[in-house]
Amino acid sequence: MSTTAAGSVTSTVAQLHASATVVDAHNDLLMACTRHRHAEQAHYFRTAWLPQLRAGGVKVQVLPVFIDADHRPEGALRQTLQMLETGWRIAAGNADTVTVCVDGADIEQTLAEGRIALVLALEGCEAVGTDVGLFETMHRLGVRMASFTHFGRTALADGSAEDAAGSRLTSAGIEAVAACEELGIMLDVSHLGATCTDHLLELATRPLVASHSSAYALRAHHRNLTDDRIRGIAGTGGVVGVNVLATFVDENDHTVRRVGDHIDHVASLVGPGHVGLGPDFIKEVSSVLDRPGDVEWGLKSRRPYVPELEGPAGLPHVTAELSHRGWSDDDVRSALGGAFHRLFSTELGVPASARRGATEENA
Repeated sequence: MSTTAAGSVTSTVAQLHASATVVDAHNDLLMACTRHRHAEQAHYFRTAWLPQLRAGGVKVQVLPVFIDADHRPEGALRQTLQMLETGWRIAAGNADTVTVCVDGADIEQTLAEGRIALVLALEGCEAVGTDVGLFETMHRLGVRMASFTHFGRTALADGSAEDAAGSRLTSAGIEAVAACEELGIMLDVSHLGATCTDHLLELATRPLVASHSSAYALRAHHRNLTDDRIRGIAGTGGVVGVNVLATFVDENDHTVRRVGDHIDHVASLVGPGHVGLGPDFIKEVSSVLDRPGDVEWGLKSRRPYVPELEGPAGLPHVTAELSHRGWSDDDVRSALGGAFHRLFSTELGVPASARRGATEENA
């Protein structure tokens, strides 16, 4: 590999990046797309987001549904349906370049045909409330990943901003774990409170993910994961997607190098097969929503974005950083998305009944 300065995207680095199946486990671009008129959403995605995803080499993009504060709780279901429909509308209007995928086979076919695989996710589950049966509806609408809360409290669980409460999952939350595992909806601990995360780790019988969380050992922020919880997620067979928002990376050192420290730290604990990327790029989303600084998202930071990692096009800088640190090409590819890709291929959308059937056949 090239031994040029950290962050330098040399031709060698660019080739390595292009050879990877880059998976972005969390990009809120649906929030921006939904703000446009129905007839304009597919075009807006094609002109504003597709070039960035292509420039960043993104091949699998998870699209979370985030519910605005002024829609909670009464309007949560309506906004959730609007955003899910936006995801399908984007795919229909850009069928030559993207596909909404509901299982690993869909992803493999989409990648083989040179398109970007989109995966729909829930971030918060306010639309479900205590009616856990609605996860079946969400599953029919294409949802394949779910986090039970955002910063605050839902009927299923407390978010990390409520850590002082020391709460565990609610009875509905416990029921929801079983429902999602049965359906093949992957459970996401990002934003989940600390003791709720521990509770989920106790209950989980299938791999968990942290779609966009960094290392608490390097930045003591409630949104980040302790070493024990990182190990716990990996112990389920899951993956931790490192968040690159500046305030979660470091109090002051907002650099690609510091992002590399978080990736390195997770890999040192659980190996490169359990670390990935969940960048949480929101610069363009924030500009569309006109949310300067955004206190609600907990970004109380003078500069919430890491320079060179302000959007998907900056992802090759992560490849350059890991290469500069001496990571092997295979390990770099794993962190860029190989770990998530392998997990999605075997777990995404696979109902528990299918797993049980396969186990019985192999017995």
